[in-house]
Amino acid sequence: MLANRLSEDADVSVLLLEAGGADWNPWIHVPVGYFKTMHNPATDWCYLTDADAGINGRRLQWPRGKVLGGSSSLNGLLYIRGQKEDYDDWAAAGNQGWDFASVLPYFRKSECQERGADDYHGVDGPLKVSDLRLRREIAERFIAAARAAGIPENQDVNGARQEGVGYFQQTSHKGLRCSTARAFLRPALSRPNLTLIKRAHCQRLLLDGKRVTGVEYRQGNELHQVHADREVLLSSGAIGSPQILQCSGIGEPLHLASVGVECLHELPGVGHNLQDHLQIRLVFKTRCRTLNDEVRHPLKKLAVGAQYAFTRTGPLTLAASQVCVFTHSRQDLQRPDIQFHMQPLSADKPADGVHPFSAFTSSVCQLRPSSRGVIRIVSPDASVYPSIQPNYLSTEEDCRVAVDAIKVARRIAAQQPLAEVITEEYVPGANWQTDEQLLEAARQYSQTIYHPAGTCMMGQGAMAVVDDQLCVHGLEGLRVVDASIMPVIVSGNTNAPTIMIAEKAADMIKLARRDGRPAGSAQVALA
Repeated sequence: MLANRLSEDADVSVLLLEAGGADWNPWIHVPVGYFKTMHNPATDWCYLTDADAGINGRRLQWPRGKVLGGSSSLNGLLYIRGQKEDYDDWAAAGNQGWDFASVLPYFRKSECQERGADDYHGVDGPLKVSDLRLRREIAERFIAAARAAGIPENQDVNGARQEGVGYFQQTSHKGLRCSTARAFLRPALSRPNLTLIKRAHCQRLLLDGKRVTGVEYRQGNELHQVHADREVLLSSGAIGSPQILQCSGIGEPLHLASVGVECLHELPGVGHNLQDHLQIRLVFKTRCRTLNDEVRHPLKKLAVGAQYAFTRTGPLTLAASQVCVFTHSRQDLQRPDIQFHMQPLSADKPADGVHPFSAFTSSVCQLRPSSRGVIRIVSPDASVYPSIQPNYLSTEEDCRVAVDAIKVARRIAAQQPLAEVITEEYVPGANWQTDEQLLEAARQYSQTIYHPAGTCMMGQGAMAVVDDQLCVHGLEGLRVVDASIMPVIVSGNTNAPTIMIAEKAADMIKLARRDGRPAGSAQVALA
């Protein structure tokens, strides 16, 4: 997105370094293709967390996109912005210009909303946002049950209010994924002032004193250096950005010394403040048909494939979930603190295929967890994966919300017309009843929703990494522009907010150039 917006100015030269390859894999463009691209080393970094005591010592797979479009090329396509209060809280913490009224225009600027324009949505942007092209009985029953449980229906959780139950919207167009590569990069690639280099894995930033002058990257077996007279924009995500900073000697001196990296700029917050949404998956067997029945057998798979090929409809257009719920884990809360992702199917793992019975999945996560993790390099070599310590369920608050969230999930399942088609709670099972047992179920049956954020925190405190212009504290010529800058994770899926961050950053960079900040010619390098 940055490459598109910044290269709109013909006087600016932009170099985009992409560690992955081209987005040629056809499964990238089929919405349900995340079943094929996640955990595939050709398109996914295939990160693995450290063993985490909060989830019974388990290690979780953290997919991250290693392809043009990054994680937008293999995510679940769900378009969620978060709550107004998320951004107002960012601004109240000292980040001027990040309140909701200030960021809403950037959400609207990116968006091409299928339903049309209004005060919250735009239609002139490149990012296609559309309604689901799939409806199933079990989803309708789930929505009705949520209403019966006292949750209001909400047709637009990205509008005036978030609370409620309704269908997700997704970043797709006419049955095809709309990644950031498709929406923003492809239309800009013909510009003579934009250069793209693929398979270019950034190894470190180049510093001249306290000024970042360029980057070193590896392509194949060769190291290359490129210099930017104006500034470097680090957009490598909540894992990659802190890793590159640390490999460049920017971070905690003691930690850097322990792995053989000379500290060139002390910045203790790099890699800290890691946050993620942990979902607790409940699976219910049903007597009514679900997608398990539609995609389980080879002949039915052929029929599903034919339907998609000829009409761009059917199960292959499925986003990661159909129905979303934003509600409260306790009645005394002022704003929703939990989110549901309802899927009209069930599986132990996507790669294993669906269960051999009719079932649906009701996943629930805490929107604003208080647990904080950390990402630390274990080697000066950027090709060596860092240590990822999420520290899930490490606070009393998060444990309490996890227990209460399971109770809300069960309360929805107990309502008609959903209850009449449920034959069994398959996961975790009806025998898990006490608060202690429910917490144990949360530790055992939880998974990430793939929303790492916060590891290059925006702010002014001792642990802040960037200021409200996204410039790295104490350095010239370097900004971080990705989900890592979030002080507190947004209340929902992170793709749309990350695109908004880039839209706003592009305007700030253009304004700085117009005003002569920072000094130097208008050349920009993106890693």
